[in-house]
Amino acid sequence: MSPFSYATVGMTARPDDPPPASGEGTTTDGFRRLRVQVRLGQGTEVYEAARRALFSWRMHRAVPLGVTATAPEAAPGVRVTLRIGPLRAPCQVVWTRHEPHRSGFAYGTLPGHPECGEEAFLLDHRPDGTVDFTVLALSRPAAWYARAAGPAARWAQRAAAYRYAAVLRRLSRPVARPGTPHGTTSRH
Repeated sequence: MSPFSYATVGMTARPDDPPPASGEGTTTDGFRRLRVQVRLGQGTEVYEAARRALFSWRMHRAVPLGVTATAPEAAPGVRVTLRIGPLRAPCQVVWTRHEPHRSGFAYGTLPGHPECGEEAFLLDHRPDGTVDFTVLALSRPAAWYARAAGPAARWAQRAAAYRYAAVLRRLSRPVARPGTPHGTTSRH
């Protein structure tokens, strides 16, 4: 028996499937689709720093969310509980991708999560050097309070996706080292 609170585990594994025109919509099985894509910056240094921050849960902690994970890095089977105030959102990583120019992971909801579905976080290092970050969520309300929130819950999910992107942009940005020639950078 699956530990997940939904049947279609892995449904975010094909993030390039064409979204509805707005990037949002509802699937035939009632899951709402949210897709947010944001440019993080340029270059291998940005991509690698973003990848490290994403897989180590550093992005989630900086949002800030309380994060309790069964492993220091996201990997299939790792359980993570996200907390904001009194709300707990238990999840489990369902897939990861580690390719030279694309990396990311998705977690799926476990019983007790206010939503039901998956959320994927994907980094793309494009041929022109740009680094894009995509959040793809396929979800529907599970708890009574998530259902009662209606459109406010969808707004909160979209706001959270943009917050993830803003935090990851900051965590992956090269910073000038004091006492070095102009243009020399390092990671913080």
